[in-house]
Amino acid sequence: MTTIYDFDALSIDGKPVPLKNFEGKAMLIVNTASACGFTPQFAGLETLHETYGAKGLVVLGFPCNQFGAQDSGTNGEIAQFCQRNYGVSFPMMAKIEVNGSAAHPLYQWLSAEAPGLLGSKSIKWNFTKFLVGKNGAVIKRYAPTDTPAGMAKDIKAALAL
Repeated sequence: MTTIYDFDALSIDGKPVPLKNFEGKAMLIVNTASACGFTPQFAGLETLHETYGAKGLVVLGFPCNQFGAQDSGTNGEIAQFCQRNYGVSFPMMAKIEVNGSAAHPLYQWLSAEAPGLLGSKSIKWNFTKFLVGKNGAVIKRYAPTDTPAGMAKDIKAALAL
């Protein structure tokens, strides 16, 4: 059985990040964008990171430019934007694709494990979120309109397991 720990990503500064590094922690994985109507959710994601990070939550941001070209900058520009505007201190990964033949294998797996409405495996927009339990299995998929604060109850439950 495949778990999230079988995948690797690249940090926003290009360093390999085996997700096995986060084994035993809950993860909130989000495809982000710097010029989207949902971009202010970075603040809420940072609050979740600050509130629950020491309790075992890892927030991982994956910039994506597939939706309205709303994250067209370089990885360096994206990192600067997130830090300058939202004080992001949670790990940001290198820009990826989340849909189509070039979708990152992690997102192919996440979408299959937690399909969207009507069983759709595609990501509909920026700031789709996946909560992964400490055992590496996907607990829940959240729509872009679901706020980080609105996920706190589920995150607390995931951390209690």
